[in-house]
Amino acid sequence: MVRRIFGPVPSRRLGLSLGVNNIPPKICSYSCVYCQVGRTITLSIERRPFYDPREIAQEVGEAARRTSFDYVTFVPDGEPTLDSNLGLEAKLVRDESDRPIAVITNSSLIWLEDVYRDLLEFDYVSVKLDAVSYDVWRRLNRPHPDLKLDAILDSLVRLSKERRGTLTTETMLVDLMNTDSKELEGIADMLADIRPEKAYIATPIRPPAELWVRPPSEEKLVEAYRSFSTRLGEDNVELLNVPEPPDFVVLGEPEDYVLRTTMVHPLRLEYAERILPEGNLHKLVEEGLLATVEYEGEMFVVRRIRSRS
Repeated sequence: MVRRIFGPVPSRRLGLSLGVNNIPPKICSYSCVYCQVGRTITLSIERRPFYDPREIAQEVGEAARRTSFDYVTFVPDGEPTLDSNLGLEAKLVRDESDRPIAVITNSSLIWLEDVYRDLLEFDYVSVKLDAVSYDVWRRLNRPHPDLKLDAILDSLVRLSKERRGTLTTETMLVDLMNTDSKELEGIADMLADIRPEKAYIATPIRPPAELWVRPPSEEKLVEAYRSFSTRLGEDNVELLNVPEPPDFVVLGEPEDYVLRTTMVHPLRLEYAERILPEGNLHKLVEEGLLATVEYEGEMFVVRRIRSRS
């Protein structure tokens, strides 16, 4: 049975992506107010092994022989770089599949030399840059108390100079949190130092950890886009404020697919209803495995995560 991978799912950046879930729910170095997985259960910056790297690679290899996809993407329930086997897993996955390998990280541990080396193993690295001022960073990303924003920003610039593959950034804009003009200008200046291949501007389009989170106004979205584009060029800035297309590829049993996918990727209700046979979705909700959530006028199916005792 497939345990550590999910999808493939359509990605607005990577085409059809086979996800690797290498962190248990939810261990992270941040507890972002907008996180689609929910509030962080274990806030940590300690790297350690979680799963057998060879089992992860084998599961990717099996999936590669059964279906087509564009990327293998490490995008787990928590921060992927907390996994001390991350670099080894990338190497082993490369042996099992000829697809390029991506990782989506919140950037928080990039100042650690072993994390930095691990990130260099990937063909595509997406790093988070939501704030450049300490107060905004603390309120929006809610970091582990031992983290230092300056060290993270300095290491992002270093990675941009030494990267081997594609480096992109993602900035999640949350209304009244990081949408002040001064903060947007500061982020734009930092992006100019990083020089990513693409700077993505995202907005909350899935149910967030804190239900008071709201996307920015259209005016603020335009302001951010113009500010970033002025420094990077319009071809290097892109908005991620629309849903992914509904062309999901079901790998394995539909019920198992929905349960695994919704751990890290909440599904629009209409998509889930296309995947699951009639009645099965309602059964999973009744059993407490899934929940339906309304956010910004849209209905979503999300996986319920039970807190540890």
